[in-house]
Amino acid sequence: MGGLFWRSALRGLRCGPRAPDPSLLVRPSSGGPSWTRERTLVAVKPDGVQRRLVGDVIQRFERRGFTLVGMKMLQVWEGYNVVRASRAMIGHTDSAEAAPGTIRGDFSVHISRNVIHASDSVEGAQREIQLWFQSSELVSWADGGQHSSIHSA
Repeated sequence: MGGLFWRSALRGLRCGPRAPDPSLLVRPSSGGPSWTRERTLVAVKPDGVQRRLVGDVIQRFERRGFTLVGMKMLQVWEGYNVVRASRAMIGHTDSAEAAPGTIRGDFSVHISRNVIHASDSVEGAQREIQLWFQSSELVSWADGGQHSSIHSA
């Protein structure tokens, strides 16, 4: 079943770019630091779910200070430079080269069972998020989290 999910996901990623849904883009805050606030898609792969590592992955992102704004069996994290930072947190794709302290360095057992996927660029993240989430499924913490399907009547 996990193979079918990932094949379907990869088919969706290969379909090419769609025009981004403007509500999925994060506007930089005015007057703040020069780095940009962005979103990234993170997926704990079937081997990570089977090994019950979902909570550990979520905990690492929360401790890093990122904000969880959408979650199914996929997560959308938001924060300053979240794409680059999450790639560093996750570690090298090949578990033999992943540094200790990274998610893959600590939990991966093989390159084909490397626990986690995360977007590799801001553009890739926008495309992947749009494949899996409607804008109404993402929380906008800027408005106090009130613009969310969780709070809809």
